[in-house]
Amino acid sequence: MPPEPAAEAAGAAGGPAIPGAAGAPGAGRPDEGVPVAVPPLLVACALGIEKLALRSGDRGGAPVPLTVVRTGMGPAHARRAVARALGREPWRDAAVVASGFCAGLAPGMHPGDVVVAEETRDADGATPCDGTALLVEALARALPGRTVHTGPLTGSDHVVRGPERSALRADGAIAVDMESAATLRTALTAGPRPVAAVRVVVDAPEHELVRIGTVRGGISAFRVLRAVLPAFFEWHRSLLLPRR
Repeated sequence: MPPEPAAEAAGAAGGPAIPGAAGAPGAGRPDEGVPVAVPPLLVACALGIEKLALRSGDRGGAPVPLTVVRTGMGPAHARRAVARALGREPWRDAAVVASGFCAGLAPGMHPGDVVVAEETRDADGATPCDGTALLVEALARALPGRTVHTGPLTGSDHVVRGPERSALRADGAIAVDMESAATLRTALTAGPRPVAAVRVVVDAPEHELVRIGTVRGGISAFRVLRAVLPAFFEWHRSLLLPRR
């Protein structure tokens, strides 16, 4: 088995947490005035090329501290890397987004389409995602002209092809990847927090790839992944707004 990749942090963009920010729980209420730090945002991905796309994209001023963690491939690596990252300050209370590439399962999907999970699934069960509708709206603004799909995102411990994809689709999943389910479950095990999974289709039933980054589908998916961070920030901010 190859050595476990170390979790890699992109660093905190946007500086320290913003005391009393409008999006912070309890902040901005005239009868309180107690500064509350805005929880940071942790984005987890498996591959170096995914991390490169996410780090090189538009951070839009990064209104909260942000880290991008490269976990390595597969659920076991995802569990270890995310648990380690959330065990350190200032990321203990971070909202978590699992991101990167995925394989589309639904007919009509194309490389560069975006998948927003309503829930993630694996052999251990299902994990509901937070703010799916918010993410869909934010991604539609960030990626005009791109198709955004919503539905269950299933997990596997190996690359899925051919008939196995058909079986997963028959169970209702719209896409499959290897880390999202493990990432979100590990995040919630570490403590309550908003979680979400957003993936970019790199291959689909009619467009299977041999190797990421060597064909047009991989290039298209990379460009889309570079553009998702502003939507993640909007999701994060919206979930923290006080309820009325």
